[in-house]
Amino acid sequence: MVFSDLLFLFEFLAAFALCYLVAGLIDRNGAKMTPEGLKKSFKGRNLVTVIFSLIFYAWGEPVYVFLMIFCVFVNYLCGIAIDTNKNRRLGLVLGIIFNLAVLCTFKYLGFFAGILGNLGLHVSVPTLALPIGISFYTFQSMSYLIDVYRKDSPPQKRFLDLLFYISMFPQLIAGPIVRYGTIAREIGDRKVTWDDFAEGSYRFLIGLGKKVIIANQISTVADYFLAANPETFSTAGSWIGLVAFTFQIYYDFSGYSDMAIGLGRCLGFHFNENFDHPYISRSITEFWRRWHISLGSFFRDYLYIPLGGNRRHQALNILIVWFLTGMWHGASWNFIIWGLYFGIIVMVEKYTLLKIYDKIPKVFLHLYSIFLFTLGWGIFYFDDLGKMKTLFASLFGNAGAASDFTAVSALTNNFWLWIAAIVFAMPVRRLFSNFKGVWYLRAAVAVVILIFSVALLVGATNNPFLYFRF
Repeated sequence: MVFSDLLFLFEFLAAFALCYLVAGLIDRNGAKMTPEGLKKSFKGRNLVTVIFSLIFYAWGEPVYVFLMIFCVFVNYLCGIAIDTNKNRRLGLVLGIIFNLAVLCTFKYLGFFAGILGNLGLHVSVPTLALPIGISFYTFQSMSYLIDVYRKDSPPQKRFLDLLFYISMFPQLIAGPIVRYGTIAREIGDRKVTWDDFAEGSYRFLIGLGKKVIIANQISTVADYFLAANPETFSTAGSWIGLVAFTFQIYYDFSGYSDMAIGLGRCLGFHFNENFDHPYISRSITEFWRRWHISLGSFFRDYLYIPLGGNRRHQALNILIVWFLTGMWHGASWNFIIWGLYFGIIVMVEKYTLLKIYDKIPKVFLHLYSIFLFTLGWGIFYFDDLGKMKTLFASLFGNAGAASDFTAVSALTNNFWLWIAAIVFAMPVRRLFSNFKGVWYLRAAVAVVILIFSVALLVGATNNPFLYFRF
């Protein structure tokens, strides 16, 4: 089940909202008076959220939902062990090893077996389907254990509450990676105002529009030029396909993050931002401060800084982080190449571009960044290295023609789609906050987005989320 699905929008959410409201009425009877004031209960609402989250996950993964529950239970025990004075380090080490073992078994075992096979060592490996969202919930589990070990957050004493944190359906499948410390207090004590609900609903619908109105539509252009044989298209067609995918992956992933953040806000949770208009960046370093912020901050705080950060072995630390960033995205050579590609650029920028950054015209910096991150998405798209090589050869002139009718048609027939993709990649939403009656405007925008999205979803056959496979 995905957020941009009519079943989710009109059946799952409606059933969840009804049960959540009933649970809220029951929770009122569980409120207690304390010296600090009235202490509200959230046990009923949390239980309802857990049940619906498991249903949401089991809709596509009926077997692997038990794997997720087992992983949460092991992390619960490790968190309890970390809270003791005797076994703190042992609990952390065992928890990290367990999470990495689960992730590597399901995501990388076949990849490494293939490498050994190419070296002449034939290893029999069972075919395992990749559990949806495993990269996200294992990273959240590790952040919980590390934060408890560092005493940045208290350990969770109730298994159900830790299961609630890990399995919460708004962010379970494709992030953002929500750290335990961000919402630890809100699990048992949160407040939802009408402003929260209105802002959350608006944010959800903005994300829905990004996904359905822009990402789904422009994906047909990207797939037409890239999913087939790149050698059959002109240089212009290859660039159009690559730029289309550049917009698709942004609106697809940032749209999901907007929907997740919006749903969380409606429930009283304040998730951190995951995207900050990355395509307006003027360096690749800035780009990665704006793209998938939760993943970047995870690697920064839990790997880059402990390795030494900027203090020692900076270049090596950067390459290690970016190698693992590529690996996190998938068990394929193109993701490793993609990670090292950006790692090398970021490392070079630290010693060159960033030292003279203020002396270079902004327009050149922006064009430089657009060119490099667009090429990066070309690496990201192809797990077939032969097709990747063909695409890059075509991009730089080694094609049958410079342009053709198909390429021109892809631009002219989708003119307004291209305009929308360019405009909404910029921070235009911030302009709304300067107008009086902004809520009326936002309400009108939300209704229009919902109507158009539902119309496009009726009978739609192209509606996947790209990051579900990570």
